[in-house]
Amino acid sequence: MKIPFSYSFRNLWTRRLTTILTASGMALVVFVFASVLMLAEGLRKTLVETGSYDNVVVIRKASNSEVMSGVDRLQASVIESQPEIALGENGKRLLAKEIVILVSLSRRGSDKPSLIQLRGVDESSLPLRPQVKLIKGRMPRHGSSEILAASGIARRFKGGGLGETLRFAMRDWTVVGIFDAGNTGYNSEIWGDADQFMQAFRRPVYSSVLFKLRDSPEFQGFKERIESDPRLTLEAKRETRYYTDQSEMMATFLSILGLSLTIIFSLGAVVGAMITMYAAVANRTDEIGTLRALGFQRRNILVAFLIESLLLSLIGGCAGLLFASFMQFLTISTMNWQTFSELAFSFSLTFGIVYKSLLFSLIMGFIGGVLPAFRAAHMNIVDSLRAA
Repeated sequence: MKIPFSYSFRNLWTRRLTTILTASGMALVVFVFASVLMLAEGLRKTLVETGSYDNVVVIRKASNSEVMSGVDRLQASVIESQPEIALGENGKRLLAKEIVILVSLSRRGSDKPSLIQLRGVDESSLPLRPQVKLIKGRMPRHGSSEILAASGIARRFKGGGLGETLRFAMRDWTVVGIFDAGNTGYNSEIWGDADQFMQAFRRPVYSSVLFKLRDSPEFQGFKERIESDPRLTLEAKRETRYYTDQSEMMATFLSILGLSLTIIFSLGAVVGAMITMYAAVANRTDEIGTLRALGFQRRNILVAFLIESLLLSLIGGCAGLLFASFMQFLTISTMNWQTFSELAFSFSLTFGIVYKSLLFSLIMGFIGGVLPAFRAAHMNIVDSLRAA
């Protein structure tokens, strides 16, 4: 004979105030847990979606990012001559020699400075990135001090809007176009002519060479040949792998920090659940004695009280996830530790985060309810009825 599931649910409903307060504590913990995972996933997703699997990034060996890389013109010419490079519709090679530099800009509404990534591009840079769309204005003229600003830059930084002027490298640069790159890292960049940036910043080398593969399986052969060439000190990565590497350090830090805070908060939630369940046992000794007298076994009592605790935690977990889901409407910006430039990204809720959060809440409920459930199950029938 088993105790019906509705018994546990009715007991929670009877103690509505206690249920709400305990579930709220668990909801707060799950909210923090889910938000941190969403933050790390949003960062990872933003950087990974920046790259294309068929694009290859060539940078200097041991460079963590394009900012720290250097590819001289001779090396770039060697890369440009490789047979694995795809051809565009105009018959030209889909290859871009780019330069990446950091500049300090002030935010709108304040004078707080942030490091922003400038990308010197050429005519093949846009075809290599189909996710980048020009939404306002026009493309910069080659050889001019004209630039494109990402929509995120235009909104957040002084001088980044269409027709406005930015000053860096002792020159004035006019924003003639605004582009949108969706949920990618490019939406935190400013683009201009690579040759003009090299002259203005007195930098004689490129930061990277980007090209599209003619045939995706040819990547490994190209990588081995380039990295073993004694004339070159370069390494090749698929663009998706390059941006995944960019996200690893910061995403790992966010996850560790968030999990540490969550564990600390969860201790309070578990203690709260335990107190609630102990109080329920103490207030229902006569009820427990009656159930035992009616023939229900100890394990039935144990399971009933555990289900009650798990229901309590599940309610809190669902509430915490509900509030965490609204974080997806927020966009935050922080420094990318690999490039030291600002990166804007959004929280991202995935199925994996949902089930991890609910599982975490159920674990809290189990830990908080198992001892009170054992206490209820091992109560003496005579003592329980006498207390009544």
